[in-house]
Order: sequence, then structure tokens, then C-alpha cells
Amino acid sequence: MNVNLLISVLLGASAFVLYNTVFQVRFFEGSLHRLLDLLDTVAEHLGKYNTKRYVARIKRERIVKRKENPVAKYNRLVEGLILDFNLPVTLESFTSLLCISFALVAVVIVFFMNSVTLSVVVTISIFVGLMTWFVMQSKIIRAQDIENIMDAEDLICPLARDGVLVAIKKVMESDEYISPNIRVYLRQFIDNCENNGYSFRQAITLLNRQLGPKFDDFTKKAIVFEYNERKGMADIFLDIVDENAVLREINARKETIFRKMNRDFLMKTVIVLLFFIYALSIDGFREFMLDTQAGKLINTMMICVICLSFARTQALQGNLGGGSDRK
Repeated sequence: MNVNLLISVLLGASAFVLYNTVFQVRFFEGSLHRLLDLLDTVAEHLGKYNTKRYVARIKRERIVKRKENPVAKYNRLVEGLILDFNLPVTLESFTSLLCISFALVAVVIVFFMNSVTLSVVVTISIFVGLMTWFVMQSKIIRAQDIENIMDAEDLICPLARDGVLVAIKKVMESDEYISPNIRVYLRQFIDNCENNGYSFRQAITLLNRQLGPKFDDFTKKAIVFEYNERKGMADIFLDIVDENAVLREINARKETIFRKMNRDFLMKTVIVLLFFIYALSIDGFREFMLDTQAGKLINTMMICVICLSFARTQALQGNLGGGSDRK
């Protein structure tokens, strides 16, 4: 799109909004209401459709075991993001919003590039980059959750000689050392044992399901300790403290390596972008890169390389990092 035309359109739109604001003229009041009603109707139908798909999927998964294929990997990835970010949507709603966003972004890019094929490629690259960024943030959240669980275990284990429930009640007396994200589950565990009629095994199993695989070892040892307690058995919990110390050291080393990888990638990307922006100040280069098909193809490839390199870097870190999934 011609730059002068774009600037003219933006100036015209700004003047129109200013005129409507100053003189309180409502040109599109009726049209706006009709548009909002239309969007509301579409959203309602889409919500009902997604609810049906969600119910059907839950029923299907109770009968048929998921096969490992790209769709199953996508579903698992999105469910993990929804859980980690506490998003108030289902898998089906997330997918619908993703498709709508993809279409809108693709239309905007087509408007600027005047090429459907290149615009679709650029849009896919951008969404791969965005999804990778959200996955990276999700890993940070999970790493922090695991760190909070290890902190709680380090406090509970030395006190477990008098019983796991007693130890958890003691550490809950202080507000300083237990993360609020963990505290709510520990409080529920105490209530389940004392007020809700749960057996210790049921309550600790529920707590294990809420905290995830990192709490598996503690749960097994807690059940063995509570139902088969013998003299000196409390020392089995001290192994968890030692394992946590080793795990923290490994995580610290990985964090140092990953931070260097991310910093190097960011610096190289910024250098390339700054050089490209500086080169656009040259008339001939700007006309070639923005107005010719060859230039647009180069721009598309550059965006693809940046987004896919970012995804590759994070995938490599994911393979090295291992991590743990919630139940």
C-alpha cells in the first residue's frame, strides 16, 4: 500500500473522530448497535457450538484413548497453556479464537503486502513465534511452581517425625515461607483430613494430583510413613531434601545456559532489525524491499527465519530442560 495513501487515510480517520467528538455527532450509532448485536449473536452461537464439541470430546476421551498424533500434541499444548495461565476458556474456545485472530491478522497483512501467499506465510510465522513465546512463559510458570513445591518439601520433611499432617500444620503457621500458590492446596489438605472426612491416603493423593509429579515421591513416602511407621522411618524424607538440593543446582546451570542462548538470539535479532531499519533510509533499497515482489519475498523469508529460529531455540531448551507436566 502506498505510504502517502496510508497517511492520508489515517489523517482522515483522525479528523473524522475528532469532529464526532467535538460536535457530539453520532454518525454510526445505529450501525454500531447493529454490529454489536451481530457480534453478540455470532459469539453466542460459537459458544454453544464449542460447548457441544467440548462435551463430545470429554465423552470420547473417556471411551477412546488418545492417539499420539499432531492433533493430540496440539491439544496437550493448549490444555497446558490454559492451565498455566488460568485462562477462562476451553480447548475448543481457544482454537476458535486462534482461528479468528489468524484470519484477522492475515487480512491486515494482505492489505499491506498485496500478496495472499506471502501474507499467509508471514502470518503462520508470526503465530508460531507467538505460540512459542507463550510456551516459554508457561515453562517459567511451571519452573516457579516446582521451586515453590521444593521449598515446601524442604520445610515439611525435617518436621515429619511427628506425622506429615502435624508437619504441614506447623509450616502453615508462618505466612513467610510457603508460596500462596501452594498454601491454598495445603490448607485444603488439612481441612480434608480434619473436617471433611477424608482418610490420610485420600487427602494426600488429592494434594499430589493438585501439585503435580514433583510431589509424587513425597506422597509415596508419606503414605508408607503414615500406615507403616517404624522407628527411624522419618529419615526417608531427608532424601527428598537432598534431591531438591541437587535439582536446584542442575536447574541453576540450565538456567545460565538458556539465558545465554536467549540473550544471544535477542542480540542477533536486534542487530539484524536495526540494520534493516537503517537500510530503509536509502531510497533505492526501501523501494526494492517494500514495493517489489522480490523485496517482499526477502522480507517474508527474514520474518520466517526469525520466528522459526526462535521456536527452534525454545524447542531445544525444552528438550534439554525436560520439565514436568501437571496431572
